[in-house]
Amino acid sequence: MGKQAKKIMFQGTGSSVGKSLICAAMCRIFNDMGMTVRPFKAQNMALNSFITKDGKEMGRAQVTQAECARVEPDVRMNPVLLKPNSDVGSQVILNGVAEFNMDAAEYHRYKSQLTDVVMDAYNTLANEADVIVIEGAGSPAEINLRDNDIVNMGLAEMIDAPVVLVGDIDRGGVFASIYGTIKLLPPEEQARFAGYLINKFRGDVELLKPGIEMMNPMLHVPCLGVVPYTRVVIDDEDSVTERWYGTHEGQIKIGVVRLRHVSNFTDVTVFDMYPEVSVEYYKNEREIERAEPDLLVIPGSKNTIDDVKHLKMSKMADAIIKKHEEGVPVVGICGGYQIIGKTISDPHHVESQADIIEGLGLLDIDTELEETKTTTQETGTMLNGFLDIDPNDKNVRGYEIHMGQSLPRTAETKPFAKLADGRYDGAVSPDKTVVGTYLHGIFDNDELREGLLNQIKAKKHMEAGKVHDYQAFKESQYDLLAQTVKAAVDMDQIMAILDGSQTH
Repeated sequence: MGKQAKKIMFQGTGSSVGKSLICAAMCRIFNDMGMTVRPFKAQNMALNSFITKDGKEMGRAQVTQAECARVEPDVRMNPVLLKPNSDVGSQVILNGVAEFNMDAAEYHRYKSQLTDVVMDAYNTLANEADVIVIEGAGSPAEINLRDNDIVNMGLAEMIDAPVVLVGDIDRGGVFASIYGTIKLLPPEEQARFAGYLINKFRGDVELLKPGIEMMNPMLHVPCLGVVPYTRVVIDDEDSVTERWYGTHEGQIKIGVVRLRHVSNFTDVTVFDMYPEVSVEYYKNEREIERAEPDLLVIPGSKNTIDDVKHLKMSKMADAIIKKHEEGVPVVGICGGYQIIGKTISDPHHVESQADIIEGLGLLDIDTELEETKTTTQETGTMLNGFLDIDPNDKNVRGYEIHMGQSLPRTAETKPFAKLADGRYDGAVSPDKTVVGTYLHGIFDNDELREGLLNQIKAKKHMEAGKVHDYQAFKESQYDLLAQTVKAAVDMDQIMAILDGSQTH
């Protein structure tokens, strides 16, 4: 075994405090310094996932971090992924492959058997890099979950990693949460903390300094920096997001239905790069009825049948159908594609005990759920235009994550695209106002997205825009994130932590 990478671990005082983005920033900072970097999160719970080139599934946060490190996403960066499919259970994905479903109690008992999975992934990555940037999950102070821990202090102990704690001042009580998190842990675990960061600060940092100075003798753990609140357009890790409550106003409105089991709503992140476009999220019938979207998106779902039932019970289905009747075009992606069809059958009881259920009926297709999950990256060519978009020469790229196949009932319902492997994807309604596709990332295709936006602009008598390069935009956002964190953090201390030479 060769010399292993240096390592630094970022844990949080809770979920959604910003540790994923701090890790992403560090990946870009270290790579900018000439180091080879690999991100690592032993266990992730999220419905926003990605398919690698070899057809494996991993959490999107580690994909973002890999892109910041300028390396190809690899499932070893996230060897255990939990995708909740009910209020008490999750699909368990190991090394990129869906293995089984477990409820929370079952999984907690099973975790002890995952140590080898986690350590094998970590060790092989550590042999390939100069630095491993490690992300914890939730909070290490969830002391009821400490037994068999493989992602926070349990992992830090296994790999002997120094830990930096991230606290979110935007939530309030940041000093209490930092102090309480550390002091709830036993002395040997407290000793692993090399410092803490205060994240999402707004205002004059001078007003914060007296509190930091008062913390020093109580914790004997240094503050490594105060990171200002900065808006960056970067994919969210999961549905615990500020995106639901965005107030950005734009002349073009993209409406997204918030399903109960929503997954991969990051498919619409790309629209945030346009100042003239606002993305709205609707969680009930009233919000859909009052809205005036130019496009309505039904995103992915981890439990399509339950989401169909909820849409109908809550009358959201009626509101969606009415919006379409009023002239609003509809796009269904993956589970959303299944939802807007005629029927969904579940002969193997993959998601429910129901054998068949009616969908929203906006597309004349039938879906049959299968026991095997399709996970693949795909390229193809658009066959039939949506609205008045010319499909000629419009290539599409995306990735599939679904358990089921959908077929048109009649020849009038045309496929959306032909894939490179010869399969047909998706469906387009005869009047071209409804389209469904299994391809996540469909809006990331520059030519297709610009064609769609220009159709909407023409309808609103707006001038057509130039083609935006989304990949270049993403890189600019990663650089902005890294520059913001680097300017706010004591990098000399960070490097000392990496080198093992830190002195408090």
